[in-house]
Amino acid sequence: MTDALSVTTFVMEDRLPWPDDAPAIGVDGPFDAGVIHEAGQQRNCFIRKISAQGATLRCNVTGEPGDEIAVELANGQRPSATIDWVSKEEAGVRFRQPVDMLALINRNLVSQPTERRAMPRVELRCSVYLKWGVNLSPATLRNISAGGFQIEGEALPPPGTFVSLFIEGLNVPSGEVMWSKNNLAGIELFEDLSWTSIIPWIRDGGPRRAR
Repeated sequence: MTDALSVTTFVMEDRLPWPDDAPAIGVDGPFDAGVIHEAGQQRNCFIRKISAQGATLRCNVTGEPGDEIAVELANGQRPSATIDWVSKEEAGVRFRQPVDMLALINRNLVSQPTERRAMPRVELRCSVYLKWGVNLSPATLRNISAGGFQIEGEALPPPGTFVSLFIEGLNVPSGEVMWSKNNLAGIELFEDLSWTSIIPWIRDGGPRRAR
């Protein structure tokens, strides 16, 4: 039996990783692990979403909004942070200094077995085109992983539709619409998109940001 891959979301935009304004797929984990340093104590936590500016942590945070903590990440980064909000099982923290997101993604990749290394879920916005049959429609990419995409747009095709996705600077396999809700849809690719193509695309600023 093999361990399930982490479903931590890496937000590659200059913003905090909340609020969650789209259907949360696979939010029960597993997530990347971290350690909270709070009032002289250490406490294990899990990172559900993270951006360069902050993180949504799944853990038992004893502090209150405004309290100072530090968050030790899997790659050794240990940013100081301020608690922004606390709920029953999660907390949002705001980093004092930006963290290196590509270093975190690379750490996530190398922690996986080589034979099944796959790109984690990355959240960003860029313009795309969706083609099905004779239809060609503009849309906005919301997140991307090795196995699929979440997109936003008007009059998207229903579940079960075979589609092609065109993204500037990235060669994407065809896929199938697996779910749709309002103006959002999830697409599962017929073959995984290699992390060796996604990482340079992100690093080199490949996506043209949607307005």
